[in-house]
Amino acid sequence: MLSSQLKFPCAKKLSHSPYKYTEFILAKSTTNTITIMSYLLQLLSFFLIISSAASIQTPKHYVVYMGSSAGETAESDHPQLLSTVIPREERERISITNHYNHALRGFSAMLTDDEASELSGRNGVVSVFPDSILQLHTTRSWDFLDDNSNPKLNHGSYLPHKSTYDVIIGMIDTGIWAESPSFKDEGMGEIPKRWKGVCMEGPDFKKSDCNRKLIGARYYNVMHASNGNNTTQMRVDKSPRDTVGHGTHTASIAAGAIVANASYHGLAQGTARGGSPFFRIAAYKVCSEDGCPGSTILKAIDDAVKDGVDIISISIGTSAFLQPNFLKDPIAIGAFHAEQMGVMVACSGGNEGPDPFTVTNAAPWIFTVAASNIDRGFHSKVLLGNGRIFQGSAINFSNLTRTETYPLAYGKDIAAKYSPIPEARSCYPGSLDPEKVKGKIIVCFDGFPVVSRTIKKLVAEDAKAKGLILINENDESAPFDSGPFPFTEVGTTIGYKILKYINSNKNPSAIILPTVEIPGIKPAPVVAYFSSRGPSVLTENILKPDIMAPGVAILGAITPKDEEESASDGVKPGGYALESGTSMACPHVTGASALVKSVHPKWTSSMIRSALMTTATVYDNMRKPVTNGSASFATPHEMGVGEISPVKALNPGLVFETTTEDYLRFLCYNRSPEKTIRSMSKTKFKCPTKSSDDLISNINYPSISISKLEKSIGFLTIKRSVTNVGHPNVTYTSTVQAPMGMKVKVIPKKITFLENVKRVSFKVLFDGSEASSGYNFGSITWSAAQYSVRTVFAVNVE
Repeated sequence: MLSSQLKFPCAKKLSHSPYKYTEFILAKSTTNTITIMSYLLQLLSFFLIISSAASIQTPKHYVVYMGSSAGETAESDHPQLLSTVIPREERERISITNHYNHALRGFSAMLTDDEASELSGRNGVVSVFPDSILQLHTTRSWDFLDDNSNPKLNHGSYLPHKSTYDVIIGMIDTGIWAESPSFKDEGMGEIPKRWKGVCMEGPDFKKSDCNRKLIGARYYNVMHASNGNNTTQMRVDKSPRDTVGHGTHTASIAAGAIVANASYHGLAQGTARGGSPFFRIAAYKVCSEDGCPGSTILKAIDDAVKDGVDIISISIGTSAFLQPNFLKDPIAIGAFHAEQMGVMVACSGGNEGPDPFTVTNAAPWIFTVAASNIDRGFHSKVLLGNGRIFQGSAINFSNLTRTETYPLAYGKDIAAKYSPIPEARSCYPGSLDPEKVKGKIIVCFDGFPVVSRTIKKLVAEDAKAKGLILINENDESAPFDSGPFPFTEVGTTIGYKILKYINSNKNPSAIILPTVEIPGIKPAPVVAYFSSRGPSVLTENILKPDIMAPGVAILGAITPKDEEESASDGVKPGGYALESGTSMACPHVTGASALVKSVHPKWTSSMIRSALMTTATVYDNMRKPVTNGSASFATPHEMGVGEISPVKALNPGLVFETTTEDYLRFLCYNRSPEKTIRSMSKTKFKCPTKSSDDLISNINYPSISISKLEKSIGFLTIKRSVTNVGHPNVTYTSTVQAPMGMKVKVIPKKITFLENVKRVSFKVLFDGSEASSGYNFGSITWSAAQYSVRTVFAVNVE
């Protein structure tokens, strides 16, 4: 996120703060009145200088959001609006960077803070906000999902062939590497006639690079402020080609073709595929190595809706602690209008776990995804000189063997002169003595979170270490890819045994062996340690994240550049790599959503989301409740409603339909002005007379979250409605799984659907008078014949 601090050229001439300067004046003023007046004039002069400096503002990139596209304003009106706030002598700045004119209305342009403030008060303008730089939330996984939710299912047994509906997925990311086998179009029919998109050309990308699989590709040119001090220009390469690798990887997970014998240098070998080989892909390149401008993401969402995509996948987000409100968040704004036009938006929830209140992309109209592991591990053993063997986690392709060991040293024992011990024990840059490190395998702790594993590895490499053993004090993380450099990561229990060996031996030694794949890991899934947790800082009355999907060491297509950087000598490139993050979990949910859409083309986004949420599993491959990295039972704030079960979601029985009116009432309850909401919806919508944050719990969402239930108030009533999409004549019976002390009643206990009764309402009453304080979790399940419809609840008792 960029700083909004402005540069004041005149301020550098002043050596005192105004406060110190005032204290000096008051001390001298006791001598005579003339001195007082003299210094007061100097003080006045000082503040005039500051005021003058403050008026010199550097233009920055802003987004001007003007609401719904219904009755849209012509693009030519945007420069005219700018001309009302930009001074005549600076008319050369009247230039539009992005026009938004299909799913939503608005534009982005270079403005000073004062100009932006003035525009924000104009009629027809919903919000004006700085263009922030968002970051990327950076195979066997689909078979694992089938196995875990349907143990008797054969691998790939539900791969829809040419379904009645051609699903188009819009991937908003870093572009795409079209030549990957994951994007071949063998067996695919003609491109749907409803597709209105384009295949943009560039110096290294031709229209012929698109095909019946990759049916569209766009790129964008953007400008944005850098560090807030100087306006600089950062242009995305003028080509849809992926130079980062992230977009290629996520696209192959969501909708990659079937590729036999795919692997990452021999690891994770098998058949790679996406949610279905017959889904179409449209790539929208909005990111470079430097990040993803929010204004460009918003433009890509607008274009994707106009082009005719069915589902948008976004593995991008901001920091949890810098989240803007929903009306100043480009992803939330774009997703709201996409939802209005029937396009689902799935987003990664972030990689800032395991702390609570870290989940991002948490608007109720966004399908928010957490990450889990699958039943496959990547281990690299440590052999000590005394013969003991310990198993670590890593992806390395080192050429070390058991035949030769190397001296072993702890970071603090090989510290550079004057280096603090905490820094040396953590391989902090500059903390180690290269002469003492050279030729040794070193041991460091994973301290200083701001120093990544990549940097620690580089510290060891630059000092000519033979390898690095990293002790992870959290005992759980995704395997780190160190390429050919010998690396492994162990927990504290093993770590302290290695340190004990070092301290008790005069000449300790060790060897780190190359990675081997371990299949059939149990338990799985487990919530990924890095996966961001709920509740959301923006509202606790919507349960976020929504759902969980595989996101640890996922095999997917990459760019040749990425593979060259990670390969060891003599290893043949394979075009695939293992990556971790909620970035990898999100396209799994995108692919699963596309699967449901292909079978039920008339279902709305909320119906598809509900089908996936109410059929999710909360059990691992040992048939026990899903756990987190600490081996404790996972809560809905960690995994949402559970792990996706794509095949079960095809026939959910009942669905919760969350309508546009639900979302508008959410905005009312979240204290958005009624005038603003009308601009967003282009309706005469009226907020309920009573609008408060606690009423958000009553919007018709597939899960229930209550941010505050006072013990003294008795029962609190929450309302829900369900729509029958299963057998026409059926009766469902409710069962409640509640935590100890929490009283939960469902009224009525049974609901009946007939040919002419498709939608039924019910109430859930919560009483926490005898429950433990804090969040309590449970579920309500509606059962009938083969159907089981589960609604998770999270209730904070005070």
